[in-house]
Order: sequence, then structure tokens, then C-alpha cells
Amino acid sequence: MPGVGPKTAQRLALHILKRSEEEVQALAQALVEAKKQVGLCQVCFHLSAEPTCEICRNANRDNTTICVVADSRDVIALEKTREYKGKYHVLGGVISPMDGIGPDQLHIQQLVRRVSQRGIKEVILAISPSVEGETTTLYVGHLLKPFTKVTRIAFGLPVGGDLEYADEVTLARALEGRRELD
Repeated sequence: MPGVGPKTAQRLALHILKRSEEEVQALAQALVEAKKQVGLCQVCFHLSAEPTCEICRNANRDNTTICVVADSRDVIALEKTREYKGKYHVLGGVISPMDGIGPDQLHIQQLVRRVSQRGIKEVILAISPSVEGETTTLYVGHLLKPFTKVTRIAFGLPVGGDLEYADEVTLARALEGRRELD
């Protein structure tokens, strides 16, 4: 599983082996049920047990702003900040020709349709700055510019990071994304 190294995998396996047959069956059944019940929101493609996710159903959220992310983990990370009050659109990955992922494998056309048909005032592109992420950001931005204002999140140094350890691209982005002190 992603993010689980050999030591953690070993600990998990040993823990499961120590459990009773009933507990292991309950865990297996819970995983099967989760897989059956959780799908994608029909509007934004975030994970949801309902046809429309909780964020899309929330009438208190700003319907005129959409934050575009690569996958649901990004929605979860942004929600933890409690700063963003708009809606989301999950692409389902990034354009990666080396991995055989082109624009047609992602939820890009649904995003273009969503933005062109509704009064969207701003689309915020919040895609990681990898080569594939940059390609996706440029591609999606180009498609959406005729319909609305398109912005991207700023990139720079993490809190607690030292300048001397930052790479040149991160430092350049930090300088580009600078803002005036309040």
C-alpha cells in the first residue's frame, strides 16, 4: 500500500495475525463494504458515499469558485486548512505521457463543461509543481481562460524551512509568489 514501508507492513501483518478469526473477518468485510459504498461525486469527482459529496451539497460554500486538484488527498489536505470556502474539482491524476495518462483519462472535459455553463468567477489550480503537474496546470489553464479568471496557488518555502536547503526552483517560486506585508 502507498506510504506503508516494509517495517510498518510487517507490524500490521503481525497485528492482524494475532487477532481472532472474527476480528479479521470483520476487518475484511469492512474493507469490502467501503469499496462498494464509496465512489466518486457526480459533480466534482471527490470520494463520496453519496451521488453528490458533502462539499458539493453544502449551500454555505462559494459556488463561484472552483479549486482544481489532482486527487482526493489534495481536497482533504486543503480542507484541513479551513481557509478555502469554495467548491472543488478532482481531475483524477495528472497528465503523464510516460505513464500513458493523457487529458482524456482525466476529468478535464467535465471541468470545462462545469466552468463554461455555470457562473464561475475564478478557478484556482492547486496541482503539485512536478513536471507532470506543471503540464496539467498549463493545459487546464489554457482551456479555462476563455471562460473565467484562472489562478494558481503560490509555491515557496515550508514553515520552518531554511533558505540554504531549498532548491533553486522552490526559491524562484517563493520570490515570484511574494506579497506585500499587511
